[in-house]
Amino acid sequence: MRRRTLPSLNALRTFEVVARMNSFTKAAAELNVTQGAASRMVRSLEEFFDMPLFHRRSRQIELTDEGRYLAELVTDALNQLEAGTAELLETRAGSGTLSIGMLPTFGTCWLIPRLSSFQQAHPEITVNLRTSDGPLDFAREKVDVAVRFGYGNWPDAIAEPIMSEELVVVCSPRIMDGPYPLTDYSDLARHKLIIHSTRPEAWEHWFLATGTDSSAMQWGLRLEHFFMVLQAAISGLGVALLPTFLVRNDIRAGNLHAPFPIRVDSPGGYYLVTPHAKQDLRRVKLFRRWLIEHVTSSIEAA
Repeated sequence: MRRRTLPSLNALRTFEVVARMNSFTKAAAELNVTQGAASRMVRSLEEFFDMPLFHRRSRQIELTDEGRYLAELVTDALNQLEAGTAELLETRAGSGTLSIGMLPTFGTCWLIPRLSSFQQAHPEITVNLRTSDGPLDFAREKVDVAVRFGYGNWPDAIAEPIMSEELVVVCSPRIMDGPYPLTDYSDLARHKLIIHSTRPEAWEHWFLATGTDSSAMQWGLRLEHFFMVLQAAISGLGVALLPTFLVRNDIRAGNLHAPFPIRVDSPGGYYLVTPHAKQDLRRVKLFRRWLIEHVTSSIEAA
């Protein structure tokens, strides 16, 4: 096993306080040591690196460029260690904050309406919901788990399939009552087709699955989120292709019409993605169990 090349951690901690306070006297007071002891710790660090970390001018000190670099490095490391310590203490107490990275529309239309049952079952856990649909970076986003759409190939994480996706063509009832209702696939060419910009291939996938000629189709609005596509369809701004679980309630309420009975399976699916380092946390295990149970029950009730 490789031996780490590191200076004294106590010296690093002392250096961080001196750099933050810009004073040996104030740092010594915070650390509850003498000024001489704090100074010796920093000197030992300078000897380790064989370079000065402070410019010493009479009663003033100023970080050198190397000292400034080291101060930023040590501060970041101590912040991470402090956050991890707090997380472990909360976990030991059976509580803590569960941070979930959620796709915006999935969170709004599926998770949030059901989340109260998780909070009622586990009131000791605080839920922090963060919406994002870009590349998944657990270190940057600081989340425990994430729900993402894809094919299960997220590196350095465990990806569990939770829900497949079937796509359905929907439109406003006004289109069905207008001069060009959708009675056949070819009628789509008479209307603007709304595009979800992060799934631009969805319509072509649907055309291929249904054997529909797409050469005469007209492309309409390009919208970033499914929720925007949903509202545009309800408002009669075009015809949309959306997951059935997102439009089911609006179809039942009469806000949308599904003119074609066919449902086309999406090539991807929804996954619960967990970094390896977080998989054994109690709050993560509880959320995983709850999510899978509720996905199963919602599919059975559909």
